[in-house]
Amino acid sequence: MTDLFSKIKEVTEIPAISGHEAPVRDYLRQQLTPHVDEIVTDGLGGIFGVKHSTAADAPRILVAAHMDEVGFMISEIKADGTFRVVPIGGWNPMVVSSQRFKLFTRDGREYPAISGSVPPHLTRGTGGPTVPAISDIVFDAGFSSKAEAESYGVCPGDTLVPDSSAILTANGKNVISKAWDNRYGVLMVSELAKSLSGQALNNELYVGANVQEEVGLRGAHTSTTKFDPEIFLAVDCSPAADVFGDQGAIGEGTLLRFYDPGHIMLPNMKDFLLTTAEESGIKFQYYCAKGGTDAGAAHLKNGGVPSTTIGVCARYIHSHQTLYAMDDFLQAQAFLQALVKKLDRSTVDLIKHY
Repeated sequence: MTDLFSKIKEVTEIPAISGHEAPVRDYLRQQLTPHVDEIVTDGLGGIFGVKHSTAADAPRILVAAHMDEVGFMISEIKADGTFRVVPIGGWNPMVVSSQRFKLFTRDGREYPAISGSVPPHLTRGTGGPTVPAISDIVFDAGFSSKAEAESYGVCPGDTLVPDSSAILTANGKNVISKAWDNRYGVLMVSELAKSLSGQALNNELYVGANVQEEVGLRGAHTSTTKFDPEIFLAVDCSPAADVFGDQGAIGEGTLLRFYDPGHIMLPNMKDFLLTTAEESGIKFQYYCAKGGTDAGAAHLKNGGVPSTTIGVCARYIHSHQTLYAMDDFLQAQAFLQALVKKLDRSTVDLIKHY
């Protein structure tokens, strides 16, 4: 697991929120290039490696993670040098205060910053502490005034990324880090490309990652329109609710995500996934999701694209500290490899048969 943890640490500690995915794009370009025939990008910044096929009438398959993580953007610099922000992606206000961030300016400078909180001493006699709206939370980089902040190149629109390092749990099975949603997917697609390097496929494979998933599945609209796939496989992380007595348990394998509010898995796709999992000995769990993935956008494009999500779950996502099992990644990777290798013309036609 040591090699896997090293890869996880590298990819989760890259700072890149929605709309500012360049560091992850650079990582993926480096990882994909030796193992694919060409690198292509879309107009919003999604990046994909293409493995061409010599098979007759090879179906186009798009396997897409997303590069972005959740964070914040400065909306206003106050006279005292503190900031107010807008959330980029979904945040629970209860986990925002008293955390460390990295502040990135327009010209590429990086500064430490924190989100403020109200000490208990200052809530006495006021009825007790309350959970503030995110727009009211103070972000502080230690500047004494608006003018000083501006002199350091800080301006509205600059980004704040969670500052958190990946560590192993005591049993060596699990990892605690930021951004497993969705650096899980980024590592999945890079490992897939490496595993298929030099191998001939019976499909035309586009493997890479979209941008701006966390703010409305935006990149999936662009890449699916551009590449016009016949099958779309999103690769994404979902919230584990095992400690809250609900679905999604870490350590129980990859997810068969049959429903979410924006996507219902088609019966033929479900049959294909189940048959492949059983034949390949993949550990999986059924998952009824409360949020969406890029599959929700992709399946509605270009006359309809059969889609699904190859995922894992993690505890406490969309925060500074997420906890997840490394073995789940290995199960999901084996599943993804088996699926891609089976997607030839006859299999795709069967999935698309109505």
